Amino acid sequence: MDKTSKVPLYLQLMDDLIQQIDTEELGVDEKLPSERELCDIFGLSRITVRQTLQELEREGYIYKLHGKGTFVSPKSYNQDLVKLYSFTEEMKEMGKTPTTQVLSFREIALDDRLANKMGLEPLDEAFQIVRLRLADDEPLMYETSYVPKKIFPRLTEKDLKERPMYDVFLQDYQIGVTKAIERFSATIIRHEEAKHLKLSADHPAMLVKRFAYCNERLIEYTISVMRGDKFDYTVELT
Repeated sequence: MDKTSKVPLYLQLMDDLIQQIDTEELGVDEKLPSERELCDIFGLSRITVRQTLQELEREGYIYKLHGKGTFVSPKSYNQDLVKLYSFTEEMKEMGKTPTTQVLSFREIALDDRLANKMGLEPLDEAFQIVRLRLADDEPLMYETSYVPKKIFPRLTEKDLKERPMYDVFLQDYQIGVTKAIERFSATIIRHEEAKHLKLSADHPAMLVKRFAYCNERLIEYTISVMRGDKFDYTVELT
């Protein structure tokens, strides 16, 4: 550390640790030295080291486990919200192998609440599809989708196990997504979701409600619970 520099010491330490993370000198899930050890290694005060660790945690480079210490975070997946995206295609572009597990597929009659959201009538039929989305076998998203049966009358569980849903829509029904509206909010993971996402219940997560349209006709309503430690988003404002 250069104590004569105008760059604050906590930022210098951040740069040093980030470089070790980026070069994989410190690997994913590797435990960092304790605050006291970092003070001794770099000759810094406890306050400076603590500030560095707080900033690294906020930036997503590290995470803390109560009573166990501080560890290097896995890389997060960035999604660009200025264009339509597909989970499958996004993961492929990142060099990951995407897979989808269909956990449940059933035909339901819509209640008033869901019918209103989807612009349909109460008791209209829809397919309810619960899926787990993974990249390199790591679970990332727990999704519950509602698809109008009158638009996709022959949709089957087998279709969705063999092909991405949007491919099925386009190839079998010549219906493609022309626009989507997504609403984001914070949530906590429920017990059933936690079991599949391999996290503890009540873990923080991102809740995304997606309304997908073909022209002005809604063809899919999906509620996604996304691991908050695995995703960040980019929005371009002009």
